[in-house]
Amino acid sequence: MTDISHPIAGVAGATSAAPAPRRVALKRVLGPAHVWGLGVGIVLVGEFMGWNFAVGKGGAIAALTACWLAGILYTCVAMIDSEITSTVAAAGGQYAQAKHIIGPLAAFNVGLYLVMAYTMLEVSNAIVTGDLIEAFSHNMGLVGDVDKRAFMVLTIVFLSWLNYRGVLATLTLNLVITAIAFAAIVTLFVYAQPWAPGETLKHDQLLTGLPYGGLGILAAMHFGLWFYLGIEGTTQAAEEVRSPARALPLGTLTGIMTLLIAATLTWYVGTGLMPWEYLGQAVTPLYDAARLTGSAPLEIFLFFGTLFATVASANGCVNDASRAWFAMGRDRYMPVWFGAVHPTYRTPYRAIVFFAPIAILFAISTPLDQTITFSILSGLLGYTTMALSIVMFRRKWPLGSIPRGFVHPLHPLPAVLLLVLCSVTYAAVFLGYGTQLLAMMAFYIAASAWFVLHRYKYVRRGDQFTMAWPKPRGY
Repeated sequence: MTDISHPIAGVAGATSAAPAPRRVALKRVLGPAHVWGLGVGIVLVGEFMGWNFAVGKGGAIAALTACWLAGILYTCVAMIDSEITSTVAAAGGQYAQAKHIIGPLAAFNVGLYLVMAYTMLEVSNAIVTGDLIEAFSHNMGLVGDVDKRAFMVLTIVFLSWLNYRGVLATLTLNLVITAIAFAAIVTLFVYAQPWAPGETLKHDQLLTGLPYGGLGILAAMHFGLWFYLGIEGTTQAAEEVRSPARALPLGTLTGIMTLLIAATLTWYVGTGLMPWEYLGQAVTPLYDAARLTGSAPLEIFLFFGTLFATVASANGCVNDASRAWFAMGRDRYMPVWFGAVHPTYRTPYRAIVFFAPIAILFAISTPLDQTITFSILSGLLGYTTMALSIVMFRRKWPLGSIPRGFVHPLHPLPAVLLLVLCSVTYAAVFLGYGTQLLAMMAFYIAASAWFVLHRYKYVRRGDQFTMAWPKPRGY
């Protein structure tokens, strides 16, 4: 046999003997439970904080209305995502969908929406983690002054390291701590004795009508999305699940069902224990609710439930933001340097490391309601594009023309509902955060111009389409 390790030997046969370079790819190790843990883990923190700002916008009844309207919006998102992602099973989720269905400019913008939404959600979780630990330490008299910023930084650094080391351990942890956080919500609900009105829950005394009228319902839609924001993150695991056609629809749809239950239970307990004026501005409402019951064990359990929810959400956000950025780098929409996979851990390690200092900077410098708003706005832009994607997807590749892992029913009703509810929420955000809305739109317009004028020339257009589909109808 020719010794090709010697610098002289095997020159004549070098061409045939030299092995082709091995491409390191993401590892397919996840199942439906991991997809559920990723989607619910990112979102469940919305039941522990953030949703209550909707109460401050329009009162308790307005917040419940916004909760259910947002539930319809995200049910449409889950149905559309389940069909397209089970067919376009690639890292990047909605970015990969837009790339194949709409075109490069839309894909670039969707990739930015995803990265901004998940990074700002990660920042929000880090802020709440610091505030929660500070409040718990003070309430329990454990230590003196606590620097909450140190816990913000520690949370981001630890979760970035965990994601760097491997996706299976990362999302298995998410599955476990998400289940514990959900159990904390159910435990608080049971302890509040909903079957005995007036004993613990004081809805008859605390519930008001609509203090700001019908306009309050519109304003509450802004933070009503926080109950569910991030469930679409299940699509970021598409390239790492063992069976996309089964795992993605099952994990996503069971996830939205879980969140609909958790959101309603959360509203019911929170509004029965706290006046809407206080609830509407609380940082950790469910932890505060547990304190009001007078049960020390329940307070401790809700502390850990809230902590686990924030950690699970931040953990999933690190996973999702890095996958979207990695996919954009691999397609040269961003510098190709970000498209590298770690040779040992099989993770997009450069994308993970890149966002850690950015998240830390926002966490220590930006108020919580601002980071939540940035995340919601980016998510809204992504959902709007998603509604257009499913309409174009069905027109270009009708049912039967390509294999689908899942077919969502009632098309095009979910797309129409999604567009209508997104439009309503844009108006709600503009009422309270019009400056931020306009600033973010200006940012995305500037980024689009940069992509068209500078970055697009580096994109290998023939390499970015990975699906073996026939030509679209009409082409």
